[in-house]
Amino acid sequence: MHVTEISSGFHFPIDIILVQQTEFKTIDAKRYYFNWSEEQTFEVYKLVLLGFSEPLGLISFERISTEWRFHIRLLSVSKENVGKSKKFDHIAGDLIAFVAKLAVMEYAELACISLKPKTVLTKHYIDKYKMNITGTTLSLEVPEILYLIKNYEK
Repeated sequence: MHVTEISSGFHFPIDIILVQQTEFKTIDAKRYYFNWSEEQTFEVYKLVLLGFSEPLGLISFERISTEWRFHIRLLSVSKENVGKSKKFDHIAGDLIAFVAKLAVMEYAELACISLKPKTVLTKHYIDKYKMNITGTTLSLEVPEILYLIKNYEK
C-alpha cells in the first residue's frame, strides 16, 4: 500500500500500525478532528509513511462477530491532508482497505465493513469507495469489499 504525494505524483510506501496507549496523549483534535482518547477501548490504528511514526490518518473500529462485520467508528485524515491543498492522497482509502482486509481474513466470504458517516460525506463514500446504503450506515460486502482491497493494494 502507498500514499501519493499530490505535488510530485510519487508513491510513498506506508505502514498501518496499532496506536499504543502512550500515543493517545499526542493525538489531538486540532489535527485529527476528534477526541481520539475516547477510542482507547477499541482498536485504533495509524497510517504512517514507512519508517516514520507521525500519523497521516487514524481509524478506530470494532468487531461485531455476530454479524461478521467490522464497524468503523472513527476515520480521520490529518488536517494537512484534507481538501484541495492536501499533501498526500489515498490515506482514507488505505485505512478502509486495511479494515476490509482484516474482515476478509476473519470472516472470509461473509465479511462486511460498515461506517456511519457524517451527512456531508455520505455521497463521497458511495462514489469513491462504492459503499452501499444499509439503513443508517454505509457498508461493503463481498465482492465489493474485494474490489476495494484490490484497488488500494496496487
